[in-house]
Amino acid sequence: MSIGRNIKRYREEHKLTQEQVADKIGVTFQAVSSWERDEYKPDTDKLLRLAELFGVSVSALVEDKTNIFKTKDTIYNWEHMKTYVKTSAKALGLTNTLKAVDFAVDAHNGQKRKKSDVPYIYHPLNLACHALAMNITEDDIIAACLLHDVIEDCEKTADDLPVNEDAKELVVLLTHEKTTTENRDKVLKAYYKAIADNPKAALIKCLDRCNNLTTMAWGLSRDRIFRMIKETEEYFPVLIKVVKAVPEYNNAAWLLQYQIESTLDIYKRLM
Repeated sequence: MSIGRNIKRYREEHKLTQEQVADKIGVTFQAVSSWERDEYKPDTDKLLRLAELFGVSVSALVEDKTNIFKTKDTIYNWEHMKTYVKTSAKALGLTNTLKAVDFAVDAHNGQKRKKSDVPYIYHPLNLACHALAMNITEDDIIAACLLHDVIEDCEKTADDLPVNEDAKELVVLLTHEKTTTENRDKVLKAYYKAIADNPKAALIKCLDRCNNLTTMAWGLSRDRIFRMIKETEEYFPVLIKVVKAVPEYNNAAWLLQYQIESTLDIYKRLM
């Protein structure tokens, strides 16, 4: 597939017109049209801007792709995951988790994952299923997995949560303060330090990062992916160490470390 056809494919995937692409990267729509017809090729500066706009690497634009793989945004149906979590919670007597499932589904109703039509509830349910699959069955952990974003994203407070104080404390620790370019480093350092002081919060945050890393290829821009990689490399080795220090979390720590580090390495090689 030529550069022109690659540009057209990514433009159409993002539901953009040639005029919209032109406005965003500072050229005329005739220039975009000529690129897509392979009459001219964009210079390096424009290729970088196109890659940033589409959230892909420059190589993805310039490679002659004869085989295009079909991708999918989800692996499991979120309603099936909800049933699995509720069934497991009933069998294990996880009363907080049972309350948290329906609360989270209602709180996130109508929300979507970034740049997709995937219901947002897929994300917290994924964390809960991931934890259960690793034999993590502590009620406050599974409940906090389900509720970890409701204060941050759903205009809820800790007092609104239908769970015990231990689970509420975990959700509060995992709630990320809004940042600016100026205060981002300071906020992140305080945020991750607080999480590192609580092994359960550290475990949930590692589960959260595993899931977010797997979706950032289609949910984040190229710059945001670089930022996510740097943030993960800076803060998550400490969190993994905290999780490993708890004997009953050793197996989970090994799997989480493997998934985080191998996913980062894949992104680095492709970018």
